[in-house]
Amino acid sequence: MKFEVDTHTHTYASGHAYSTLIENAQHAEQNSMKMFCTTDHASSMPGAPHYWFFINQKVIPRFLSNVAVLCGVEANILNIKGEIDIPLEVDNHLDWTIGSFHEAVLRPADKATNTETLLNVIKNGRVDALGHLGNPNYDIDFETVIACAKEYNVAIEINNSSLKGMSRVGSNERCLEIAKIAAEIGAYITTGSDAHFCSDIGQFQFASELIDKAGVPASNVITHTTAQFLRFLTLRGKPYINAFHALY
Repeated sequence: MKFEVDTHTHTYASGHAYSTLIENAQHAEQNSMKMFCTTDHASSMPGAPHYWFFINQKVIPRFLSNVAVLCGVEANILNIKGEIDIPLEVDNHLDWTIGSFHEAVLRPADKATNTETLLNVIKNGRVDALGHLGNPNYDIDFETVIACAKEYNVAIEINNSSLKGMSRVGSNERCLEIAKIAAEIGAYITTGSDAHFCSDIGQFQFASELIDKAGVPASNVITHTTAQFLRFLTLRGKPYINAFHALY
């Protein structure tokens, strides 16, 4: 399956990534992306920026290197209540919010606790997608979490970086199971490169193969086209973005 949107990318502002936003945009164009979300880590991650960084993303042009740019964040899940590490006042300044488990912020717990945490993240209504759920360090009840995500229109991420075997080792089989369950129940799937270096923007070889193997229909993959992605944002209650009129 081909994708026009990359919904998970980092700049050096995250503290452990190595490219600028302009470099990311240039490589997004080179790798045939029509749109990408810039999603640096929120402040609980060591080295990550203050929340004002995310509020001030309004200064970013809507197009860089002929590629549409959405302003987002990869927020850290903080506790079993499903709280994330950005103040409520930031939400209205963001186009896209990913919520993810990170070992540096919240230590893995047992399966029941991890599952309850994600259910609360979904129900709190502040995240548009759940990041890299295949991480074997955070065991969860896939069916329960994905069914809840479908009910609340939260996308499930298939993270290409997790499938490369360099981080979150052991994610491949789990991600395939996640994708199969999502396909079966009709949940929304998003694809993120999770690029921490510009050349990885829009690189989806492993995610594409896995999604095809799982039999996920293109209609459920919100990154398949810009129009699908922008319609999903509308479904999430996000405002219409006039600058992207031609992409809807």
